[in-house]
Amino acid sequence: MPPRGVTIALIGASLLAGAFLSRTAADEPPTSPAERGAYIVRAAGCIACHTDKKGGGKELAGGRAMVTPYGTFYTPNITPDPETGIGKWSDEDFVKALSEGVSPAGDHYYPAFPYSSYARMTRADMLDLKAFLFAQAPIARPNTPHDLIFPFSLRIANWPWKLLFFSNRPLDPDPKAAPEINRGRYLVDALGHCGECHTPRNILGAVDNEDYLSGTKSGPEGELVPNITPDVETGIGNWSVKDIVFLFRTGFRPDGNDLQGGMREAIDDGLKYLSQADLEAIAAYLKSIPPIHYQVRAPRPPKAGGDFNFD
Repeated sequence: MPPRGVTIALIGASLLAGAFLSRTAADEPPTSPAERGAYIVRAAGCIACHTDKKGGGKELAGGRAMVTPYGTFYTPNITPDPETGIGKWSDEDFVKALSEGVSPAGDHYYPAFPYSSYARMTRADMLDLKAFLFAQAPIARPNTPHDLIFPFSLRIANWPWKLLFFSNRPLDPDPKAAPEINRGRYLVDALGHCGECHTPRNILGAVDNEDYLSGTKSGPEGELVPNITPDVETGIGNWSVKDIVFLFRTGFRPDGNDLQGGMREAIDDGLKYLSQADLEAIAAYLKSIPPIHYQVRAPRPPKAGGDFNFD
């Protein structure tokens, strides 16, 4: 049996080769709204959140439990079932949900639904996403009510929260930045909503953008979420664009460790399907932002013999 380090390298190379062979469709320009939406649903992470894999639920039918300090949220059914899903939603209903965080009935959504990021999507991308969802088979699955502590259990509390923290200003391109950087920023801040997980939040659950993408010890479902700013000591400052793209394709870090938890789902259900150009744009953007020195996890020394540490 080869040493573990060699085995990891072989596994990583095999996964990378498979990923490149499977990404042809992502690199071919889609022609219909539903085809464009199929790409956006991956880039936006919809499948991972709206599928109850642990409970054996069907794709996009909701029911996934998201445990937070405020209680447990259950993601809704976003298949086009007319009674339990979004089958009766108009284009304007869908756009308003993403851009304003308001349901067709006028209810304010909890910010566990990352409309603060999705509001920055272009209207065209929103409608392409809807076209894809409405092209799927409807699944009759009633939504599970959230189980939240008081006063967060009062949905009306979302209205003052939005007055304090929500803005749906468009994500205007930076005229001084290269097109690749602007594309990466759109993928990170709007579609991918990376800051929703990788940025710490205040006591009321609002993202603290002064520490943008610097990681948090109180991430979704209690996970530690790493610093992805280009800080050399505590972030990804030593990672190359190729390292970052390799992670997105395979789920393996440059040191050979494989990812688990929420980020692994984000890769398996989303990132690995994106085009090479888009993954490189994300990596280039992450390398371009200001570094923030913040150690989420205490560094561990290597094991005897130089073997890799696995979380």
